[in-house]
Amino acid sequence: MSNEPIHVPTMAELTAKGEVPEILFWVGCAGSFDDRAKKITKAIVRILDHVGMKFAVLGAEEGCTGDAAKRAGNEFLFQMQAMNNITVLNGYEVKKIVTGCPHCFNTLKNEYPALGGNYEVVHHTQLIQGLLDAGKIKLQDGANKGKKITFHDPCYLGRANEEYDAPRSVLEKLNAELAEMERSRENGFCCGAGGAQMFKEAEKGEKEVNVERTEQALELNPDVIATGCPFCMTMMTDGVKHFNKEEKTKVLDVAELIASQIHK
Repeated sequence: MSNEPIHVPTMAELTAKGEVPEILFWVGCAGSFDDRAKKITKAIVRILDHVGMKFAVLGAEEGCTGDAAKRAGNEFLFQMQAMNNITVLNGYEVKKIVTGCPHCFNTLKNEYPALGGNYEVVHHTQLIQGLLDAGKIKLQDGANKGKKITFHDPCYLGRANEEYDAPRSVLEKLNAELAEMERSRENGFCCGAGGAQMFKEAEKGEKEVNVERTEQALELNPDVIATGCPFCMTMMTDGVKHFNKEEKTKVLDVAELIASQIHK
């Protein structure tokens, strides 16, 4: 994958030129500020750029969706954050949004409409599936041949929005063996960050929830644990490190796996 810089236009820049993008890429807090998640953001951008899709980001005008505040019970803060974003999005007459995070995806898709924010919202694995199915992305027969990949279902993509097929459909194109954990799809097991375990000290118990989930993944002896969420990325990566398996098992986002295999 090329490391050449790609200029990503903002909605403000395109609007100033009188241009309208096909989609708005909602980067999210993790994708903007977390060093590991930034790599996922770049992978999504490279895919969008490769297929020639006209897109833009909000840049500094993008605020937190309010997901974290709402899940923590602060409805007032959530509504303030949401209304600020809806004002910006509606001001630009945004119609379609792609997200790199299931938490942003769920909030924008299911909770913004009640506050006047009505958009077509797609998760990045759904977008990539559509591009692959349409033949807009051709993949190399390469690095993943003979490897075993297992996919960890993010709670807010899977059980909250019943999207299990898009990420798997994408991974099946990689010529790798796709192995399923016993707890997967509708029977998935949260890595812990959906319950905000990433942001707090451990409670009493036998083991951390992300350690439990990583254990379930490592039982398959996979080369790659694939994720579709920056929170899952952190929790599963920490879990793999807990077992000192980072040399054998990589934790990679679906977008990263595809971006690295695009046939130029």
